[in-house]
Amino acid sequence: MMKKTLCVIGATGLVGSHIVKAALGKGYHVNGTMRNLNDLESASYLKKLNNSKNLSLFSADMKNPKDLDDPLSGTDAVFIASLIPTYFGSNGKPAREMTISEGKTEIIKPTVDGCLNILDAARRNNVQTAVVCSSTSSTNPIPSQPFKNEVEHWSDELEQYSSGKFTSAAKTVMEKEAIKYASANDIRLSILLPTGLFGEALLPKHLEHNPFKWLKSLIEGGGPRHDAVPNNSTSMIHLVDLANLFLAAYENPNASGRYFGVYGSLHWKEIYEECAKLIPNMVQPTPLTEQPLPATTFDFSRRDSLGVSIRDFPTLLKETVDWIKSDPFSK
Repeated sequence: MMKKTLCVIGATGLVGSHIVKAALGKGYHVNGTMRNLNDLESASYLKKLNNSKNLSLFSADMKNPKDLDDPLSGTDAVFIASLIPTYFGSNGKPAREMTISEGKTEIIKPTVDGCLNILDAARRNNVQTAVVCSSTSSTNPIPSQPFKNEVEHWSDELEQYSSGKFTSAAKTVMEKEAIKYASANDIRLSILLPTGLFGEALLPKHLEHNPFKWLKSLIEGGGPRHDAVPNNSTSMIHLVDLANLFLAAYENPNASGRYFGVYGSLHWKEIYEECAKLIPNMVQPTPLTEQPLPATTFDFSRRDSLGVSIRDFPTLLKETVDWIKSDPFSK
C-alpha cells in the first residue's frame, strides 16, 4: 500500500528538515514548505536526502493563509516546525527591551497567528492530525517545580509578560490557542516540547546557531559559551530522536496533547565536564565556586509512551562533536 503524504511547514528549518528526512526514510511522501522556493541552496540540501524523489517543495509564508492550501491539499497530517523563537522585533529592537504592548504585537502575535493560520488551512483541507513544535519554555510554572510534567505544568504568560520574556510567552500563548482551536475543529493535536537541539544539521545555515556555534568554537580553540559555569541546568535532545517523536505522535492514533521532547536536563558543570572528555584542550569557563543547584527533572511517562529510544547526553554530545570535527558541508 502506498504511504500517505505528510506536510511539513518549515521544511528548511533545523527541526523541520529532520522531520522531512525521517518521513522520507520511512517511505512517506512529503510536501515541504519554505518561505522562498527560489532559495535554491536550501532546497538543494533537501533534494540530496534519501528518497527525495518523494519530496515536493512549495513556497509558503504562514502569514498568508492562501499560501498553505496547495502544500496541505491531499495530505494526512501537518507538522508545524515554522514557529521558531523570535528575539527581535521588525525594527531590530530586542524582545527583552520591549514594553508589554510591543512584545504582544511584535513577538507573540506573529507566532500565534501563524500557528492558527496553519491549523485553519488544515481544517479547510480536511487534515485532521497536526503535530506542533513548541518549547519547554511553556512548562515553567511559578513557583518552579523540581519534577515537571507536561500535563499540569504551564508557564504563566502574565508573569512572562511582566518579566519581559516575550519569546517564551509566545510559545505559552500559542499552545493554549492551538489546543483551543484544535478541540473546536476536531483536529488531533500533539505538541512536542524540546530545548537544546544536538546531532547533525542538514543545512549549512544551521551551523550559525547554538549548540553548533559554541561547540565549533570550543573545537577550534575559541572560548566557551559562558565565561563562568552558570549555576543552572539546561535540557537537550538529539535531532534524530526528536524527529522520531514527531512521527510517533502522528502514527499513534491515540497520541494527543503535550509531550516533552528532551532527553533530560543536566547542570552546566556536567555539560562542560563531558565536553572536556571529547575536547581535552578546550578553553574552560571559570569553575563553579558554589554548590550546584539540582537539575530539573521530568516525568517522561508520556514521552516514553510514544515508544522512541532516546540517546543519553554523552552519546548525543559525542555524535555532535564528531560531526562538527568532520568539517561538514566542505565537500
